[in-house]
Amino acid sequence: MNTAVSVLPREVRKKSSLTSLRDLGILVTFFALFVTLSISSPAFLTQANLLNIADQWAALGIVACGTTLVFIAGGFDLSVGATFGLAGVVAAKVSLEVDVVVGLLSGVVCGALIGLVNGVLTTTGRINALIATLATSVIITGLALAISGGKLMSVVDERFTTLGQGQIFGVRNAVVVLALVVLVLSVALHRTTWGRYLYAVGGNSEAARLSGLRVNALRSSAYVVGGALAGLAGVIAASRVGTGQANAGGTDLVMNAIAAVVIGGTSILGGAGAVWRTVVGIYVLALIQNGFNLLHVDIVYQRVVFGAVLLTAVGIDAWVRRGAR
Repeated sequence: MNTAVSVLPREVRKKSSLTSLRDLGILVTFFALFVTLSISSPAFLTQANLLNIADQWAALGIVACGTTLVFIAGGFDLSVGATFGLAGVVAAKVSLEVDVVVGLLSGVVCGALIGLVNGVLTTTGRINALIATLATSVIITGLALAISGGKLMSVVDERFTTLGQGQIFGVRNAVVVLALVVLVLSVALHRTTWGRYLYAVGGNSEAARLSGLRVNALRSSAYVVGGALAGLAGVIAASRVGTGQANAGGTDLVMNAIAAVVIGGTSILGGAGAVWRTVVGIYVLALIQNGFNLLHVDIVYQRVVFGAVLLTAVGIDAWVRRGAR
């Protein structure tokens, strides 16, 4: 009995230290990159450069925040890039034919509906999430091309570009929207019953089901929010250039979003993660890209570095899960 009691605190301490490694490792990586670039390039630590980094990666950050929710709930979504593109096209189309405000909202609603479809297919339909969302991404891209006719859809109304080009105290609206998304989702995940249930569903769906939780509905809700945020990001991107484009998202956006989520310590198996860490993960990737540009390093090697960082993050996640058992 005494042995069991003495072992328990040691196991708790071990689990706590491993969790801290996952939680704080991303911060150490970010600050190490920040300091290195500050020393290596005088152009890095300037207001213009830092604001530009924040703005250029804000839309992707919004997508990644939604992807974080889906991962936490135990899901997976490869359709966010296609949703991103379709939302911009829908926003431009409705803005041209109906009203700008309605158009911008339509893009977000479009994303939410796609999320709902993905949620139903992967829960009630019991289709593998990887296959289901890969298939829907192809369908969504086809719809975007059909709506746009394969052409760029330009909107000249300045109300359409305000969201993407406007500023608040010198900070682009996209960055402000990202900050609000992070705040709202963080509160929802850690201060509401819905958020706690998402972690439970992602951690052990069968145990959650036996406890009376509506696993399918909860996981589907994560897909809906994730889709809506992908739609919002697509609308912001279209607003930034005043144009809806069917292939605005693409594979790179999906891969970068997933990379940021995993680098930020969210488990690919569900049940663990935090939105703020995902945002730090986004800006780790942003610093890597910015550093390559400022230091005039061949851009070809950027993907190699991205892949190495992603592989390391996945390995740490697997190690933490083994150590927590």
